[in-house]
Amino acid sequence: MRLVDERFERLMVRRSIVSPIETGTDRGAMVTVWLPHGVGYCASADLSGAGLQRAVEAAEHWASLCERCGVFDAIDLHALLDSREVPAVDSPIVQPLPARSDLLDLLKAESDTMRCDARIVSWSAQLAVTHRIQQFHVDGRLRSAQAMQFVEPNLIATAAQGSLSQTRTLGGQYNGFCQQGGFEVILASGLLGGGARIAAEALQLLAAPACPTGSFDLLLAPDQMMLQIHESIGHPLELDRILGDERNFAGGSFVTPEMFGHYRYGSDLLNVSFDPDVPRELAGYAADDDGEVAQPVQLIRNGVLLRPLGGGLSRARAAARGVMLEGTANSRAVGWHRPPIDRMANLNIEPGDSTFDQMVACVERGVLMRTNASWSIDDARNKFQFGCEWGQLIEDGQLTSVVRNPGYRGVSATFWRSLAAVGNADSVAVLGTPFCGKGEPGQVIRVGHASPACLFGQVDIFGAE
Repeated sequence: MRLVDERFERLMVRRSIVSPIETGTDRGAMVTVWLPHGVGYCASADLSGAGLQRAVEAAEHWASLCERCGVFDAIDLHALLDSREVPAVDSPIVQPLPARSDLLDLLKAESDTMRCDARIVSWSAQLAVTHRIQQFHVDGRLRSAQAMQFVEPNLIATAAQGSLSQTRTLGGQYNGFCQQGGFEVILASGLLGGGARIAAEALQLLAAPACPTGSFDLLLAPDQMMLQIHESIGHPLELDRILGDERNFAGGSFVTPEMFGHYRYGSDLLNVSFDPDVPRELAGYAADDDGEVAQPVQLIRNGVLLRPLGGGLSRARAAARGVMLEGTANSRAVGWHRPPIDRMANLNIEPGDSTFDQMVACVERGVLMRTNASWSIDDARNKFQFGCEWGQLIEDGQLTSVVRNPGYRGVSATFWRSLAAVGNADSVAVLGTPFCGKGEPGQVIRVGHASPACLFGQVDIFGAE
């Protein structure tokens, strides 16, 4: 039984006016019954003894029906869980959050500074805080307990003149700067004092020329690398997607089970890890939602694909097809009312040895892009086209003119092979998204991505109007 108790609060000051405060609570349990050849689920908000007993009976009924379908060979849940103790996990809160009134004062101050020019037509400062307590019981015994606090600050300013408009944000229009922790997350985000900078950059983009079109070197900042990792590594490597679960909803994957162990996913510089232990990263945890102990593992080493993002149930399903794969503890659910499915968690690119200045200096003709603004990718998570908020030309090893509406396109199967340099630890940012959607019925879940800046050679770049 997985018991989840979650409380959230969303604060916003829009156009220097405090918006109605959103608050909510969500509490319930998901009961899972494992039989030798089947698994069944039943969620309940009735946590009384009678309510949980009804959920057990319903889950057992569905598990018995599942057994008739031959979805997987015999699997022992207890073998999946192994004998290791799961430590209690709490978000690392260094500084407690101030009172709500103080937080609103901070947001109001930043909102006021963004209204610095008549061309700023829309501006807001916002903060979402979620407290989550989760307990996982197996055979009546507490298996794991986790207490988390998610903090998501953001600033958004839109400048417009004539037929043009430009939007600049603190962490992306979908809250890319989000971490576990307390007030230290807000401080690290740059929200305090960030309003003036965000508005100034929106105005700067408004006056900038369009990004040029052609084949250029591309330097991606961590807040765009986050989206690149998410869409063209994370989703293609989810094992349930590889096995076909998402084809009628969000698509499949260009990755096949036969690729693991030898497929050249990227250049020798590409090293990707699943790491639930990074402090403050959004999707850190000690055990996944099937109770499997989570530990860091490499998915891609020196460009070679090693293993999928596959939880215990998906690995069992693959084994029933004769495909034996190692995976990760990444069976995750958005809440108590959904069963866990394979989800990327803290999916990170490991730092290299190049400084940011060194990467700029080696580019003769290129573009630096920051902060995702739009994305499009095909059903196989292969061909993609992404747009960014901020672009800046790199000419003869120097950052020069700012350009607006920069975008680039490529193919996942070859794009990562053009990786020419990976930033060192000084360029790494710990980011994430609270809005990753997948599954039927749908689940919108939190995902973490830590990445350095990265340089790619000769990418198809364009400017949009």
